Amino acid sequence: MFAGFEKHLRHVNGVDIAYRIGGNGPGLLLLHGHPQTHVIWHKVAERLAEHFTVVAADLRGYGDSARPPISDGAGHYSKREMAVDNVELMRALGFDSFSVLAHDRGARVAHRLALDHSAAVRRMVLLDIAPTLAMYEQTSEAFARAYWHWFFLIRPTPLPETLIEADPPLYLRSVMGSRSAGLAPFTDEAFGEYLRCLQRPGSAQSICEDYRASAGIDLEHDRADIAAGHSLALPLLVLWGQDGTVGRCFKPLEEWQKVALDVRGKALPCGHYVAEEAPELLLAEALAFLR
Repeated sequence: MFAGFEKHLRHVNGVDIAYRIGGNGPGLLLLHGHPQTHVIWHKVAERLAEHFTVVAADLRGYGDSARPPISDGAGHYSKREMAVDNVELMRALGFDSFSVLAHDRGARVAHRLALDHSAAVRRMVLLDIAPTLAMYEQTSEAFARAYWHWFFLIRPTPLPETLIEADPPLYLRSVMGSRSAGLAPFTDEAFGEYLRCLQRPGSAQSICEDYRASAGIDLEHDRADIAAGHSLALPLLVLWGQDGTVGRCFKPLEEWQKVALDVRGKALPCGHYVAEEAPELLLAEALAFLR
């Protein structure tokens, strides 16, 4: 995986962020989702590196990045703080402006990054999410059943952490294997990396803090932006899986059009894990847009 890439650790914004870097050209930041790591990009990274300097980072609390301690209000895991991590990482690597391709939790970080640091982001591709506030405010029975972990992980500590730590392989299989494609999209090597990182000390707590932040302080930030009339002004492409929960329970393009001025998007014939289920389709859409 990641032929031609180098793996490094960089101290930014008070935390160590792990990342792989490869390729040449304009900067392209890749951000992953839960409960995974930057390894989600292993089927597309080398092709992207033919056109960009690709930086595939582990979010704080995930992968081989640092796991800051628990804080009141989960502030250490707000998408605002995670966005600063990645802006500072890209600047440290020589990119004051760059494009972003992000999935799931990473796409929520990317949304905040583009709002708070609009001059830094040229173009952005978000995979299989609607805006966080819209998804919480429009939660239905179907969504709650499919995204049960959204509501399990935000329970007060230590219950969810304890249950995850009791059997990390079971948690990983339960979350990733319950989607439309089951576990078929994940290679043994990639799944092994996700499991290794989930078993690192502090991972379960960090994951819970990420979700607690999204159900708390992140919603406060989102509501403040809406009240102030802030919208995403950069070119935005949103893609989602036609077999996934987001496309079934929400209208992703319409929801992004409420908070972005220049947005286009479509469903792809896959489920939630777009980069691992439909890498060639993703490459076609992303390269046409980002280039």
